[in-house]
Amino acid sequence: MQRRRAGQEVIQNSKEVLSLLQEKNPAFKPVLAIIQAGDDNLMQEINQNLAEEAGLNITHICLPPDSGEDEIIDEILKINEDTRVHGLALQISESSFSNKVLNALKPEKDVDGVTDINLGKLVRGDAHECFVSPVARAVIELLEKSVGVNLDGKKILVIGAHGSLEAALQCLFQRKGSMTMSSQWKTPQLQSKLQEADIVVLGSPKPEEIPLSWIQPGTTVLNCSHDFLSGKLGCGSPVVHFSGLIADNDVSLLAAALRIQNVVSSGRRWLREQQYSRWRLHCLKLQPLSPVPSDIEISRAQTPKAVDVLAKEIGLLPDEIEIYGKSKAKVRLSLLERLKDQADGKYVLVAGITPTPLGEGKSTVTIGLVQALTAHLNVNSFACLRQPSQGPTFGVKGGAAGGGYAQVIPMEEFNLHLTGDIHAITAANNLLAAAIDTRILHENTQTDKALYNRLVPSVNGVREFSKIQLARLKRLGIKKTDPNTLTEEEMRKFARLDIDPSTVTWQRVLDTNDRFLRKITIGQANTEKGYSRQAQFDIAVASEIMAVLALTDSLTDMKERLGRMVVASDKSGQPVTAEDLGVTGALTVLMKDAIKPNLMQTLEGTPVFVHAGPFANIAHGNSSVLADKIALKLVGEEGFVVTEAGFGADIGMEKFFNIKCRASGLVPNVVVLVATVRALKMHGGGPSVTAGIPLKREYTEENIPLVADGCCNLQKQIQITQLFGVPVVVALNVFKTDTRAEIDLVCELAKRAGAFDAVPCYHWSVGGKGSVDLARAVREAASEGSRFQFLYDVQLPIVEKIRTIAQAVYGAKDIELSPEAQAKIERYTQQGFGNLPICMAKTHLSLSHQPDKKGVPKDFILPISDVRASIGAGFIYPLVGTMSTMPGLPTRPCFYDIDLDTETEQVKGLF
Repeated sequence: MQRRRAGQEVIQNSKEVLSLLQEKNPAFKPVLAIIQAGDDNLMQEINQNLAEEAGLNITHICLPPDSGEDEIIDEILKINEDTRVHGLALQISESSFSNKVLNALKPEKDVDGVTDINLGKLVRGDAHECFVSPVARAVIELLEKSVGVNLDGKKILVIGAHGSLEAALQCLFQRKGSMTMSSQWKTPQLQSKLQEADIVVLGSPKPEEIPLSWIQPGTTVLNCSHDFLSGKLGCGSPVVHFSGLIADNDVSLLAAALRIQNVVSSGRRWLREQQYSRWRLHCLKLQPLSPVPSDIEISRAQTPKAVDVLAKEIGLLPDEIEIYGKSKAKVRLSLLERLKDQADGKYVLVAGITPTPLGEGKSTVTIGLVQALTAHLNVNSFACLRQPSQGPTFGVKGGAAGGGYAQVIPMEEFNLHLTGDIHAITAANNLLAAAIDTRILHENTQTDKALYNRLVPSVNGVREFSKIQLARLKRLGIKKTDPNTLTEEEMRKFARLDIDPSTVTWQRVLDTNDRFLRKITIGQANTEKGYSRQAQFDIAVASEIMAVLALTDSLTDMKERLGRMVVASDKSGQPVTAEDLGVTGALTVLMKDAIKPNLMQTLEGTPVFVHAGPFANIAHGNSSVLADKIALKLVGEEGFVVTEAGFGADIGMEKFFNIKCRASGLVPNVVVLVATVRALKMHGGGPSVTAGIPLKREYTEENIPLVADGCCNLQKQIQITQLFGVPVVVALNVFKTDTRAEIDLVCELAKRAGAFDAVPCYHWSVGGKGSVDLARAVREAASEGSRFQFLYDVQLPIVEKIRTIAQAVYGAKDIELSPEAQAKIERYTQQGFGNLPICMAKTHLSLSHQPDKKGVPKDFILPISDVRASIGAGFIYPLVGTMSTMPGLPTRPCFYDIDLDTETEQVKGLF
């Protein structure tokens, strides 16, 4: 009874521990998986009963008795990656316990303590950090508690034990002060060894030829093997009286209970790892040079951490990442479910003043800030950036990985292809474009009946609607599921979309700057039977599918958004969607991997998500909602997620608040507003700034009046931020030509205008160390609290929402709608799209619609030339003037300088 009670106490203790864990984590229930090769139904029943009593789940994987090593390892590897399983035990034949099999187990799930890592920790004296063999522990506890043996100084003989059990028994007995010997059954002088022993532990069945009489009366015998005292002692064995006899079933019951205890311990450890903790991040050291080398030289001089190492450091599980090469990985959305109860970190947006054509360094500030937070202040932080288009990389602007000593690395992988997300968008977009023109062609050239028969063909004598076709029938109000029962009118309604070719808004895309695709004629081949129309190509990142990717929050939501995308109107003026064309499922298949954020790192080894890159004019110009949500969970309550909005605060920030935050439900804590002395001089009346042309003297020499006059734009952008109730910190991105007087003036005027703080930043030249003051200011501003509010109610009429943005943000006197814009607004309202947010497509080079109007233009009328809709993405976008959605190449594109060293395979010339 005493021996049975020991197992019951262990189970009761495990039950109580689990109950405490479940108070804070109600859904938590550890799982023990047992891989069994052979029939041992008794142990299966014991394990099941004990698990149920303790409150665990148990799963048995039953393999044939003759299963080979590879089959067993395959099952082990599957369970290793299953986050629902917290313990794994093997019930296989002794011959199957090879090193290869045992060490396939993850040490953290090895609740039987058989892996080399767990055994090594035990031998080293770190038993509290590892799992110890439950059988070995059961032997010790039964000897001490049930038999009452003091093990100190006792002579212990372990016979017939092998591998991990033998090692664990020897180690535990030696810790108790015992003199331990190990022996196999066929060892010479076994009889004399048995006669010397105070305690004998049997690790395997006793051969019949070994008589029990060899064991001295009064010896304590403990059996860890099957068959002992089960009728297989051998014929004619004399009766021997032992002072203590502990049979196999006693050991088995207690060992099974201790295994359950190990599973609970494993689950508790797993829960602890899921909770917020400061990352143990190995940051990469920088050795800044002066003068600062080129971006690609700096990138190449730093060796990135392996991405799986980075993932582990920030709390990602192995089955939550999909590795691409050495330095990139996709992160699975299952993480959001695992961390759903984790508090979010602080949410920081980096925006900017109205920029010069050269850009003012928002990406660089974003990266410098997270390098400062994590590598220098030891605060969990994540940067979330847009994926750059390859068009500008080979055009005039170059890459977008940051710059100097504040970069994402490897920069060539960041700027070229990444993990193929933009290519997936291109494929999906162009599949939909092909579906539109093909449908128009087939409807123009076939009768109703022929069209219907081809859309719903008979396959092997069976005619069925596909799932997406059944959904279309339902939308049409046709309550039939048998294709043979539709009337002629119902067949016509189902088969014909009646697309008006003049209303097609869906364009083909390509991720290359190509001005000659801005207007094209399609369908000129004879096979298209005279059907042709004017069309165009857009740059890939201008596709609505990119905006959908950036705003979606799940695979299900993305599929619904893709289906809602309006591609044209029919001849009665009703919208035609991707769902109507039957292509939604195929688009989702093409996008199923692109939805997963891409994990990379900064020059100092801090984590970065690179995901989605919608245009900042006809779309909202922000990285993905999903990347932000995952990052906010990973950094924990005290951490920071820093994301960037395209263009100036009047465009990118306004859309971030009114579009992205509406879609995500996330509330920003701080805005970092990036300014440069160069841009402020331009707004103060300085000469024009043109990409590729050296800056005029006014920009390279001190000019206090120009800076002072230009700060009006900075003050206006601070006021725009304040409309949304979020504290703003000004980050002055310092260039080597800036003087102390200019820097001090900007910071002083920014604080007078209402900025929480204004800080000069030097991350470009020295890395995160140069943005530590900015990081401290952001932490302090975040502690002040945000009173975030939207600028307008989406239920307002479309015209009123446009007017609100124009007047409150841009400073316009009023708006002026063209007849075409007015007609589109009326159509979208009639179609039920009037309650969508507004995404203004306007030049980023001025607060007004005129790029040459710098500073803070006043009393202007904002002309709305057209209004379009991205229904899948979820916004209406008015066009202010004309918007090019396909950039062109300059006279001397960047590709002149880009090359590959064919021996080292290193990319040259990127910047």
